[in-house]
Amino acid sequence: MILEVAILNVKAGHTDAFEDSFRQASRIIAGMKGYLSHELQRCLEIDNQYILLVRWETLEDHTEGFRGSEPYQEWKKLLHHYYDPFPVVHHYELA
Repeated sequence: MILEVAILNVKAGHTDAFEDSFRQASRIIAGMKGYLSHELQRCLEIDNQYILLVRWETLEDHTEGFRGSEPYQEWKKLLHHYYDPFPVVHHYELA
């Protein structure tokens, strides 16, 4: 199992719209091969910051399967315009 971790900084004043768009986008990612689960959490100390945790069966399910798919284009359209700066994504595995 691979854990994808992304810190999402959403533009000020756009958190409600982002959360609505994320609910729509959740259906996209949940249907992808290798997807196991995900959660979005809002930071209590930093306004407009979230953490996205996605569990994948393999690294390639995310980096090649999801990012290389047609549904990813819809994901990008729904979410990418909310971020400033654009998030850095890292992947983790159990030690």
